Amino acid sequence: MNIDDLDLNLLRLFAAIYETRNVSRAALRLKISQPAASNGLTRLRSFLGDALFARAQGGVRPTPIAEELAGPVLRAIAMIAGALGDSETFDPGRSSRIFRMHMSDIGEARFLPPLMRALDQTAPCVKLECKALPHGQIGAMLDSAELDFAFGFLPSVTGTERIDLIHDRYCVVLRADHPLVRDPKSRSLGLAVLRRLEFVAVRSHSETRNILERLGVSDRIRLDASHFLALPAIVQNTDLAVIMPARIAEQFFGARRHAVLDAKLPNRDFTVSVHFSRRRRNDVAHRWMRELIENAFAKA
Repeated sequence: MNIDDLDLNLLRLFAAIYETRNVSRAALRLKISQPAASNGLTRLRSFLGDALFARAQGGVRPTPIAEELAGPVLRAIAMIAGALGDSETFDPGRSSRIFRMHMSDIGEARFLPPLMRALDQTAPCVKLECKALPHGQIGAMLDSAELDFAFGFLPSVTGTERIDLIHDRYCVVLRADHPLVRDPKSRSLGLAVLRRLEFVAVRSHSETRNILERLGVSDRIRLDASHFLALPAIVQNTDLAVIMPARIAEQFFGARRHAVLDAKLPNRDFTVSVHFSRRRRNDVAHRWMRELIENAFAKA
């Protein structure tokens, strides 16, 4: 294959279909007719020798070859758009664009309700795809445009732009009738008190495990869980403690059955941000979503 034989506009079509998962919506985005989009996809399939997209409920899904091609193509288009200042217009009320986001399980609980409320009001057809990714992959996926945004406290993700959303601190959660809760002297938990507790560690939020390790109490981990979902019932029915962000704890745990206690934890104060690639700074749709996110959490 020789790139000189390829109409590069077909790569824009490929990117639009990949992002919207729908040929008709891709045609609308590119302001071409649906037959023209279908014809262009046929030409691209012939050139690459692969179907690229297969029929799926509500549209199409990419083939393995398309998934492999998507990163380089989206990255190249984003770089060109950024260099040109990207004068493309974006109509949120009519757009069906898909934005792909990294969020942990507790991140989804905290961020998605206000974000979906804002989308319902301004962009009812815009879609979100959320997944939790290994932190080591986030920077590269943002840079390649395979990922639009990454939410969280992500100190290992560097070289990105970011918008700070929430200032928070880690706390300790116990059941409401735990002996420590009834003892006023233990309401601000020092290291000696923490070493008497047994803990739940949650793999989807690695910073809490890091805190336990820095405290020297990792040998006091009684339960190693995958997600936060089961924690309210576990903490309520045992003497186990869990370390988690205070704002999430207040939202996630019932006040009558659980106690959220201040504790002398290492690096307990932190900031939750939304990260994005510098290459997407001038993308009109991307800029609109950044403003929507920032405004939604300013109001919250």
